[in-house]
Amino acid sequence: MTTPLTSDLTRLYGPEFAADAYGIYRRLRAVGKVVPVEFAPGVQAMLVTDFDTALEVLYGTGLWSKDPRPWQRSHMPADSPLLSMLGYQRSPMFTDGEEHARYRGAVSDSLARFEPHVLRGMVRRSADRLIQGFAARGECDLVAEFAMGLPVLLFNEMFGVPDRESTRLATSLAGFTSAHQEQAKVAWDAYLGYIGELVDLRVREPGQDLTSWLLSHPARLTKQEVVEELLLFVGAAYEPTSGLLANSLHRMLTDDRYYSTLTDGALTVHDALRVVLWKQAPVANYGAHYPRQDTVLAGVPVPAHSLVLISFAAINDGLAPERPEEAGNGGRSHLAFSAGPHACPAKDPSVQIAVTAVERLTSWLPTLELAVPASEIVWRPTGFLRALTRLPVRFTPIHPDQEGTTPWTSPASA
Repeated sequence: MTTPLTSDLTRLYGPEFAADAYGIYRRLRAVGKVVPVEFAPGVQAMLVTDFDTALEVLYGTGLWSKDPRPWQRSHMPADSPLLSMLGYQRSPMFTDGEEHARYRGAVSDSLARFEPHVLRGMVRRSADRLIQGFAARGECDLVAEFAMGLPVLLFNEMFGVPDRESTRLATSLAGFTSAHQEQAKVAWDAYLGYIGELVDLRVREPGQDLTSWLLSHPARLTKQEVVEELLLFVGAAYEPTSGLLANSLHRMLTDDRYYSTLTDGALTVHDALRVVLWKQAPVANYGAHYPRQDTVLAGVPVPAHSLVLISFAAINDGLAPERPEEAGNGGRSHLAFSAGPHACPAKDPSVQIAVTAVERLTSWLPTLELAVPASEIVWRPTGFLRALTRLPVRFTPIHPDQEGTTPWTSPASA
């Protein structure tokens, strides 16, 4: 059963939220450091909007657990569309203590086997393949045709999966964060099937890929544990990676300081990404924690096993420097990758992927510009993510038969 909700809870979903998310975050910060919200239809949470309070939760492993099962049993229906984001899995995101260390170590060690130059090559190949699909048209939607496609191609190469599976993975990933129950259920089932078949394949045919390395890691993960590790990896990395790509491109295309064309602006892709991590981080509200006992957080009573979410977006917005593209390492850091023992283990690869992909796109298509007024760009109506629905652009076309190096003939595309 879900907890009865009062009618005055702020909703962190829907078109009104999407249209004014940061105005809502400012109002929530004015209310308090910990504020009750309706995070999705029928789901209530306590939202942390303050930096120091967030760190108290993120580092307070004695009191705060990542295991959602006590909350899940009493507050989330078995068919909830939020199951994929908040439901228990045997993975680093939903476990504590030694169990968490075992799972996280396997993921971190396996990711570390991808040398930076190898990962850059993978990203360039994936970017070039996608650019080949629209470069000759002179127009495209950078969300659907680039930002959402690139992680799929990249993950398939990292996992050692045949390219023919790319569409299958993309379809399931696009649907399982949906707030629509049936769509989310179908997508989640397809996603589970994909990952299960992938692990079976690598049990039979080990290779030089993330799946095989997890299976052979000294942590001695079972096949089912590897399935759940990959469910977490893909699920946790897909939307943030695509969002970081799209949001960085959106920043560059809507801010004249970056360019009159993308190659002659005063600011760089790295500058855009720093601004995005402060002001439009793709993971807006997450970091689910549950107190092991009744407690008080920032003066607010929090019952045992209730859902507490960290609003990375609200916190970063309240701390962001006036000119974040000029901010150095002084002062407080953003929380775009969370903090504490459950901080994102793929922070550096995520930044490298985003920078490499955006630089690749803008080097081939330096005349990119928005195809619609900036005011018509729409954000997705979900509280988990700060993500665009579309990013339509136009540019000077390039063709496979033109002189010089192109995405079709570049050595990195081979």
